[in-house]
Amino acid sequence: MANQGLFSAAKSMKSVKLKFRIPYFTEWGQSLLLCGSEPTLGSWNVKKGLLLSPVHQDDQLIWTATISVPCQFSCGYRYYVVDDAKNVLRWEMGHERRLSIPHLLPEGHTLELHDLWQTGADALLFRSAFKDVIFCKNSTFNIDRPEAILHDELVQQESILVRFKICCPNVQEGTSVYVIGSSTKLGNWKVQDGLKLHYTGEYIWEAYCVIPRGDFPIRYKYCKYGKNGCFSLEVGSTRELSVNSSKSQSQYIFLSDGMLREMPWRGCGVAVPMFSVRSEDDIGVGEFLDLKLLVDWAVESGFHLVQLLPINDTSVHRMWWDSYPYSSLSVFALHPLYLRLQALSKNLPEDVKSEIRNAKERLDGKDVDYEATMATKLSIAKKVFMQEKDLILNSSSFHNFFSENEDWLKPYAAFCFLRDFFETSDHSQWGCFSNYSKDKLEKLVSKDALHYDTICFHYYNQFHLHLQLSEAAEYARAKGVVLKGDLPIGVDRNSVDTWVYPTLFRMNTSTGAPPDYFAKNGQNWGFPTYNWEEMSKDNYGWWRARLTQMGKYFTAYRIDHILGFFRIWELPDHAMTGLIGKFRPSIPLSQEELEREGIWDFDRLTRPYVRKEFLQENFGDSWILIAANFFKEYLDRYEFKEECNTEKKIAAKVHSCAEKSLLPESEDKIRCDLFDLLKNIVLIRDPEHDKSFYPRFNLEDTSSFRDLDDHSKNVLKRLYYDYYFHRQDKLWQQNALKTLPALLNSSDMLACGEDLGLIPACVHPVMQELGLIGLRIQRMPSEPDLEFGIPSQYSYMTVCAPSCHDCSTLRAWWEEDEERRHQFFKSVIGSDDLPPSQCVPDLAHLIIRQHIESPSMWAIFPLQDLLALKEEYMTRPATEETINDPTNPKHYWRYRVHVTMESLIKDKELKTTIKDLIQGSGRSYPHIGEAERQLSRETAALALGKQ
Repeated sequence: MANQGLFSAAKSMKSVKLKFRIPYFTEWGQSLLLCGSEPTLGSWNVKKGLLLSPVHQDDQLIWTATISVPCQFSCGYRYYVVDDAKNVLRWEMGHERRLSIPHLLPEGHTLELHDLWQTGADALLFRSAFKDVIFCKNSTFNIDRPEAILHDELVQQESILVRFKICCPNVQEGTSVYVIGSSTKLGNWKVQDGLKLHYTGEYIWEAYCVIPRGDFPIRYKYCKYGKNGCFSLEVGSTRELSVNSSKSQSQYIFLSDGMLREMPWRGCGVAVPMFSVRSEDDIGVGEFLDLKLLVDWAVESGFHLVQLLPINDTSVHRMWWDSYPYSSLSVFALHPLYLRLQALSKNLPEDVKSEIRNAKERLDGKDVDYEATMATKLSIAKKVFMQEKDLILNSSSFHNFFSENEDWLKPYAAFCFLRDFFETSDHSQWGCFSNYSKDKLEKLVSKDALHYDTICFHYYNQFHLHLQLSEAAEYARAKGVVLKGDLPIGVDRNSVDTWVYPTLFRMNTSTGAPPDYFAKNGQNWGFPTYNWEEMSKDNYGWWRARLTQMGKYFTAYRIDHILGFFRIWELPDHAMTGLIGKFRPSIPLSQEELEREGIWDFDRLTRPYVRKEFLQENFGDSWILIAANFFKEYLDRYEFKEECNTEKKIAAKVHSCAEKSLLPESEDKIRCDLFDLLKNIVLIRDPEHDKSFYPRFNLEDTSSFRDLDDHSKNVLKRLYYDYYFHRQDKLWQQNALKTLPALLNSSDMLACGEDLGLIPACVHPVMQELGLIGLRIQRMPSEPDLEFGIPSQYSYMTVCAPSCHDCSTLRAWWEEDEERRHQFFKSVIGSDDLPPSQCVPDLAHLIIRQHIESPSMWAIFPLQDLLALKEEYMTRPATEETINDPTNPKHYWRYRVHVTMESLIKDKELKTTIKDLIQGSGRSYPHIGEAERQLSRETAALALGKQ
């Protein structure tokens, strides 16, 4: 029979009714609202949306609304939770729903739409990590449409037309999706006789079925059925559909049953910084093209994901300080450190080839020599550039790259030129160029400028970095491997971004973190905090551009310090440590509020509390010398002099005294002791609002607090706990729900949030609602009553790992902390025996297995922890494998894996050990044969595109 549309032989229609129906539990004062693209549904203005009415049905709260619409009505729509004033409290995630009414639906009839709320977890499978990588094979299914159903047949049979619809991304080739149930039309629970669904694209499977009214209520489930007879029924309770038996006319019900309920997909990954990778071709540091080797090893070991640290240019100081990958010079430009020189040209001169060979041998060290490697690569790249600049800069591929990226590429090249010309990245020192403007930029990058070759050299480098990373990213995707990037929370205050967009940053402040597992005195990262109010004016365009750029290479990303999108730990720019800060945004303690509680002496509480005995205790017999240089006497106490009343001033004066040999002890000790006295306060006065105050973190630890009267102590303790654990929750929740969706909606990448540290109560509910995957490190549990996390109890929406780049590796931790090692062996391993002094392979195997078997969506392991599975790779001291020391703001990021990727690929024993662990856990792993076939197709297509 020819397909005549869904319905036929019906008279022309004036209007039909739509009845929306969705089960959802709300709290008191909340309602459900539907808003869509058409005026009837508010034209995406929630204030004009359609409110639904609730009714209790068994143990569910069902929300419904009915409207009349014209024929051939189509729209997009979404559900929202609102308050009494129709202010949005939350909204469902995922793609907007689409509806097109069959144009021959009889006049006056009702189409019921039975929907389910789309959660953040449901939306994850539409992210590019799954859609374009892990489940991309599903795109090979032919898109089909359900057969036509005749309206006359419905009338004669007194039946009901039901459209079954389910989302099922993970369907293997040769497998079909069925619905089976209690009706004969659904096979009476026999899959062979059930209703086969048709693939309609975007993981959606549908089928229409005319079911006699007498069969209702029907009970049903979805299932997958393979050609080989393999049958898997969805888990969970049986679904049920009831109808109003009193209706005589035919009914039309469109079911949207959400996701097929099956065991959640779980995968494994490996994490390693780009600079740490070692290969036979690299020059002193891992390079983008080395990712292809890493991907090969990952696939053969059973991994679906490779995770990197940030790869943006950090060349702020032009020295080893720039090894810190989280301090971006530009959030768009790639780091020249990762350039493969040999791939710049097929016609390298012999002298350049010789120079490359010599550099490879000279820089092939145990660790990265950041400065020497950068200097060498830029020097050689410049020689190749001078030889091939005309050929490259006039090519169509370069012109395409330039036109797509010139908004950030021009300012970046100009900044690099000015940085080198003025010998500083501090753009406040650039004279007339300190204040950015487009006119000044165009003059700087003009083809008539004497330095135009220098500008073009930066274009050239970024072009080749783009080509090389794109090649590696395409290779990973074709092999079924997710490439996961890292989104730093901050930018360097002397960066392209602060130069071009100064209003987006609060340049008189600094970001950091309050005291936590990593740093007992907090952290000061030195980045300016964000002016979120200014950023919101263009709907966070700067953030959206960052994510769009990342999405060109990555299919997943880690949001560094996701807590910063709820609130950031803000420090004054004169701070060097991270303790004396406040959360931004937050609700301060007002002077009026404190006075009502009997707190009056604000000078006493906000100024450093320094008594004579404190000076004597800290500096011994030398206290008089210290007092004379740094303090002035004030009543019964001492105050810091004006020239040393901040940490930066103290550091400068201590250094000056040390140069003059005026210090009784080491410079570091004197500075630290003075810092401690400076931080001996109870309240922090807001520098912008004189009558607003913030309780100092851990104020009970200060002698200033201990010397207060009992009433003041009790009041301040209560206000402290309210400020840090209750007072801000709603504000921070609202802040995150404004900022984070802008990021999540600006790309298709899978987003994971680093949620370690002091976690406010609002964070995990918001992350769950938005479909953000959290991080769980076993020795840093998020549960306050646990010393070690229990991987078997982690939630699905998490990434689990035994360690990460911000802490010591599994081996190093085991050796450095004997007490916790004993406790871990007893409580986690379940043994009262004396633990081994080193993390031997059997122990590493057990810990890694715990994580692989966890319910977490991803188990991602630092490469160093995986190498601990084999004694051969444990010869290097464990302490040398740690990537970062968070307590040291000038840590040198230089760890290199001591074995090449080529050697690891040849190591069948290690790959087999890892793969056996993964295969025995129920986690997914790449199918090498299919990946290679896909790669062959993609490579051929890529080559054709280049031609």
